This record gives sequence, structure tokens and C-alpha cells, in this order.
Amino acid sequence: MNRPPLPRLLLLLTLLALAGCQPAPDVSNSRFLAFGTLVDLTLAGASEQEARQATQVLEEDFQKMHHAWHAWDPGPLGRVNRLLREDEPFAAPPSVLPLIVKGKALSLQSDHLFNPAIGHLVDAWGFHGDDPEGHRPPPQERLDALLRSNPRMSDIEIEGITLHGRNPDVKLDFGAFGKGYGIDLAIGRLRQLGLSDAIVNAGGDLRAIGSRDGRPWRIGIRHPDGEGILATVEIQGDESVFTSGDYERNFTWQGRRYHHIIDPRTGYPAEGTRSATVIHSDAVTADAAATALFIAGPGQWHRIARQMGIRYVLLVDSDGNLHMNPAMRERVVLMEKGVNILLSAPLQE
Repeated sequence: MNRPPLPRLLLLLTLLALAGCQPAPDVSNSRFLAFGTLVDLTLAGASEQEARQATQVLEEDFQKMHHAWHAWDPGPLGRVNRLLREDEPFAAPPSVLPLIVKGKALSLQSDHLFNPAIGHLVDAWGFHGDDPEGHRPPPQERLDALLRSNPRMSDIEIEGITLHGRNPDVKLDFGAFGKGYGIDLAIGRLRQLGLSDAIVNAGGDLRAIGSRDGRPWRIGIRHPDGEGILATVEIQGDESVFTSGDYERNFTWQGRRYHHIIDPRTGYPAEGTRSATVIHSDAVTADAAATALFIAGPGQWHRIARQMGIRYVLLVDSDGNLHMNPAMRERVVLMEKGVNILLSAPLQE
């Protein structure tokens, strides 16, 4: 039997779990394309008119964000990247500046494992396009040159609305946290529209607010194989669930598989991790932290999570072991039996 596509499977889990035999409350679902992925909007207790209006508003907002933050198409971010190379101060576009400010803070908290300044490394690996299939690893000398230059968010000086680039090899790519920032903005927009029980799900990464008629939302955590569900977790109130996995974008060259999560310390795809899932209050932090913890790997994820203020982590290493802090272990319901679980010390005392 064919499995349903992953976003649909996650949506089914979200909507049907916990329903039991009770009558289902009014739940509306809509979908549109943004950031190169499907965005699912789930609303509980909204009228048909409210749901239509919310979908239209969010779709328009996401299209504007996509244009403003696209790393390789013409737009505000492209202009910023050009001006950062010129070693002269310039006024930042209002659509881009908040992400740069947030990106600098998150990068510092993660010891620069989360690093939106490595756009040239992303380009070198061919992940700047929409389909990496058919690519090959870049020349080592190209990677060595970028590693020597070591572009970081700290190379960008911010004074008010003015930016000044101090490293010509800085190229901003918001792929590792733009989706999270966009979801946070979408949740804010829904609240402006008077909607308080909702999920905004972009390709399986989401933020959920409120409840489903007083009952928690149940969210599926993706299996690192890229299909199916590894675990479920209940959310009620306001939380984001984000997963970074090596299955999302990759290519195979001479029998070896290369994924899109680049370790800025080596210039190569990060090793030792299959997926990293984070639960946090806001989506932009969850998005960035999932990337940082994936790169940190089994040996360093705990330290980086504490620095970033993360309370719940589930990391699957390359051997299939599940690394969790105790608080996360209490929340997740695993869908597989017999998996090896390695519990860490608590993240917060």
C-alpha cells in the first residue's frame, strides 16, 4: 500500500489524533505553496469566511517574504548581499533587517554552528538551486578558500538601520531560519485576525497555538528516513516543532550521499546526525536551533541547546540511537519499539 505524502500524513495525525469517539469540532484546512514547500493552515473553531480570509492573507504574506528573502533570485536580500561586498555602509531594507539582527544573535548563541553568512558555501555545493540532483562536490580549493575567509554574522556591523560588511565572502542565506521567522509572522497575523486556535505547518515544521476544542494538538515528528513518523508529541498553548534532517535535500556522487546541512567548520555536510528535532516557544529559534544541533551532533548538542535556551531536544545519530533530554523523553510517544534511547542530563536545572 502506498504511503500518503509526508505533509499529508502529518496533517492527518494533527487533525485526527485525540479525536477518539467524540464529535469533531469545526476544523478547517487549507494549503498553498511558499518557500518551495507546501504550507498547511489548520484552524479550529473558525467560520468558513474567517478561514478563507486567513488563507488569502497568509498566502499573500508568504509570497512577499519569499520574494524579499530569496537568496539567489533578484530582490531585497540579493541587493543586501551585493552591497555587503563593497565595504561601504548602506541602509538595510526593512524586510531583511530583522532577520539579520536575529541571525546575529542566534549565530552567537550557537557558537556559529548556525551561520546564515555561509551562502557561498551553499552555492558551492549546488544547494542554492531548487533541485540539487546531478550535482557533485565542489573543488577542495574552493572550500579551503572559504574556510580561510571564515564568513560569520559577526562580520556584519549594524548601527540603527545601517549595515556594513567587513568580509567580502559573507553571503546571507536565510534557508536555515527564514521559514521559522515566516511562521512566527503568520501566527502574529492570525492573532490580528482574531484567530487563536491554529497550526501553521510549512513542510512538516510548524507552530501551534491554542487547542483543538480544548484538547491538545498532536504533532508527528518525522522519521529520519524521510517517510513516516518517528514519534508524536502533544502541544497545547503555543509551541513550535522543527526538525532538520539529512533527507530533505541531497544528491549522490560516486556512491556517496551529500546532504544540504553544511558544517561551517569543515565546509562539508555535517556528519554523525540523521535528524534533530526541537520544541521551543517561537519558530525562528526552533528552526535555527534544529540546524545548529544537527551540526553539533551527538557529542555537542547538549551544550549548544543550553546556550540557545532550548528545553526539548530529540536527536537521531547516524547509528540510529535516539538522544533526548529527560523533559523531551516525558513528552514524546515513540512509534517504534526497541530503539536505543540515550538520555542526557537535564537542559534546565
